Amino acid sequence: MPSYTVTVATGSQWFAGTDDYIYLSLVGSAGCSEKHLLDKPFYNDFERGAVDSYDVTVDEELGDIQLVKIEKRKYWLHDDWYLKYITLKTPFGDYIEFPCYRWIAGEGEIVLRDGRAKLACDDQIHILKQHRRKELETRQKQYRWMEWNPGFPLSIDAKCHKDLPRDIQFDSEKGVDFVLNYSKAIENLFINCFMHMFQSSWNDFADFEKIFVKISNTISERVMNHWQEDLMFGYQFLNGCNPVLIQRCTQLPEKLPVTMEMVECSLERQLTLQQEVEQGNIFIVDYELLDGIDANKTDPNTLQFLAAPICLLYKNLANKIVPIAIQLNQVPGDENPIFLPSDAKYDWLLAKIWVRSSDFHVHQTVTHLLRTHLVSEVFGIAMYRQLPAVHPIFKLLVAHVRFTIAINTKAREQLICEYGLFDKANATGGGGHVQMVQRAMQDLTYSSLCFPEAIKARGMDSAEDIPYYFYRDDGLLVWEAIKTFMAEVVGIYYKSDQVVAEDQELQNFVNDVYVYGMRGKKASASAQHAAVNFGQYDWCSWIPNAPPTMRAPPPTAKGMVTIEQIVATLPDRGRSCWHLGAVWALSQFQENELFLGMYPEEHFVERPVKEAMAQFRKNLDAVVRVIAERNKNKKLPYYYLSPDRIPNSVAI
Repeated sequence: MPSYTVTVATGSQWFAGTDDYIYLSLVGSAGCSEKHLLDKPFYNDFERGAVDSYDVTVDEELGDIQLVKIEKRKYWLHDDWYLKYITLKTPFGDYIEFPCYRWIAGEGEIVLRDGRAKLACDDQIHILKQHRRKELETRQKQYRWMEWNPGFPLSIDAKCHKDLPRDIQFDSEKGVDFVLNYSKAIENLFINCFMHMFQSSWNDFADFEKIFVKISNTISERVMNHWQEDLMFGYQFLNGCNPVLIQRCTQLPEKLPVTMEMVECSLERQLTLQQEVEQGNIFIVDYELLDGIDANKTDPNTLQFLAAPICLLYKNLANKIVPIAIQLNQVPGDENPIFLPSDAKYDWLLAKIWVRSSDFHVHQTVTHLLRTHLVSEVFGIAMYRQLPAVHPIFKLLVAHVRFTIAINTKAREQLICEYGLFDKANATGGGGHVQMVQRAMQDLTYSSLCFPEAIKARGMDSAEDIPYYFYRDDGLLVWEAIKTFMAEVVGIYYKSDQVVAEDQELQNFVNDVYVYGMRGKKASASAQHAAVNFGQYDWCSWIPNAPPTMRAPPPTAKGMVTIEQIVATLPDRGRSCWHLGAVWALSQFQENELFLGMYPEEHFVERPVKEAMAQFRKNLDAVVRVIAERNKNKKLPYYYLSPDRIPNSVAI
């Protein structure tokens, strides 16, 4: 009688093992085997991290093995099991791999295909077509769309983390509990002692050091020491947390009536302001998105305020970007003056602080939340709903949406929900952040998510004209490495555009992204998340450089600002502490983080794909070396887009 050697690998994460009964059936082209109990006498099978082998003898020839069926039946108590993979050695010496990398919960079963990626058109046998269809039918019941707020990209239909399908939950929920992490951060930062003085003001700028000095690092210390300087202010538009707003100014907007006389002392080339614009030396950042957004009113004891500034910047003779004019709201007028570097010291400083605060709000809500987290979730849900596990694009994408849906569900449950943690410290809490996302959706297009196109659209693509834009330089290197790898893998399975067009599963996936993510607008990635997330502590921990809220409205006249007024405008002690805990917690990598190019779950079994992955890692290593060499001896190194610091997915 034919005998097969079956090897079963159990996951190594917490609680992956099981004491339940595990049964296996083999489905071949010539028949189906009986159900076999996988059990070794006097041996504890399926322990966490275990690889167990069994001899399975069948009564008759099965032909080519097409499916492996695994059933789990309760032994004593409810006991989930994480199955990594099964391998099969046939009586004829063939070796077949069946990737799984899924949980089997309760008294459940999983039917696996071998690991070769197949398009729907490759499946001619009825049983394989049926398996493909049933898998998607099951997934579409599990992964349902939900509109969390009107106008948002749709999200997963789950009220809390435990409602999610088991396969996309975190291994340990504690590690991503925002409430727990905030509390832990505040405890680690030794700032509990300030919480009882929640609504009291700081005395002066030096007072902020009392909560800052405990966890100082190279970049954040430099920010603390140089935050008032125009060079540091300008540098952050290129390489800070939010390097995606600055654009070349091709025409001065009417709503910013700045004149040559105002900025003449800031210009270094003996040219008029208009000539500087024509030569490409003037840049602009416009926070129009914030105009009319409701400020946080959740705390009746503290008024909070927002502004919608316009900031004009100049590339000086040293090719550095510096501010030359700031208007704090959108409509010009006597009570909305244009602040200049030539103004009184504290007038100019407060104007810059307002810009930095506005930048913080746009960064958190649009650049970070919408354009990395929510967009990535859409791709993840669409993938699970429309691409079976055997599909090459599923195999290609699955590592890059790992835990993304879970972290977003956690955020909706604890962080950005009504009365959530976001409301505690942010002027856009209490609903303003929702309004911002709804507005920003109007500018969410496919091209704006494509790194080179987004850079070019802002006129920031010339390395010769705009040096020191490390976000652009490193991002393009990473983009090219990813694009080359993806194109190579896709080319293995799609031999022509016609094959792409005729792949209905792929078309359904793209349609889901368009309808539920882009919300059907006709105009309409993880590396970007690294660029805008992991620098939050570096650039935002020094409170005056990124105030999460302001407690007085923007000044309406010049010559009135004192340092006491600035300190009274900045966040109070309690909100500063909450903010510091937040940016610290959000800047930490996950435990056992998987970085770009790491694929420990082997969904692909084909040699050409494995070779492409190996080359991808080599290309990424080359990018790491280029960035490391560039950063040597830099007082402000830029490392957020170094591939060894880019997680595989949006998961924090």
